Amino acid sequence: MRLEKCWFCSSTVYPGHGIQFVRNDAKIFRFCRSKCHKNFKMKRNPRKVKWTKAYRRLHGKDMTQDATFEFERKRNRPERYDRNLTENTLKAIKVIDKVRSRRGEKHIQNRLKVRVAKDRKEAIKELDQQIHMVRALGATVKDTSAATTSTKVSVKVQQESNENRMEE
Repeated sequence: MRLEKCWFCSSTVYPGHGIQFVRNDAKIFRFCRSKCHKNFKMKRNPRKVKWTKAYRRLHGKDMTQDATFEFERKRNRPERYDRNLTENTLKAIKVIDKVRSRRGEKHIQNRLKVRVAKDRKEAIKELDQQIHMVRALGATVKDTSAATTSTKVSVKVQQESNENRMEE
């Protein structure tokens, strides 16, 4: 069973799924769904469409340089079946998957660090520009005697008598 890649979005195309387009020069284009096929017919560039893998790699949102991607390449050379080789390969696939997931998490954390630092700089800049809205009115007054004097105000609270209440 051969799993192909969609020409437009680079997602996996399973056997019996998707659309296959063959150009006059015998070049085969496989698409995972009609959305990709229609975008191809409209001559859209996958590097400019935000939801494609090509866009995400080009703009640094997905990892591009990693040695684990080398294992995913398509190889057309047939190999003789060897039980030990197959067993070692299946063990290696699990290890490679763990390594790839760790590196992917690290890549995301590095992207978030940059974003947090950028947000913090923007917040400081905005605070510097709008500091007059944050400061209290008394803090801007130069006369300290007016700000420090305090006056006591007494408030009388009236008690309602039971006669004036409405009956429930």
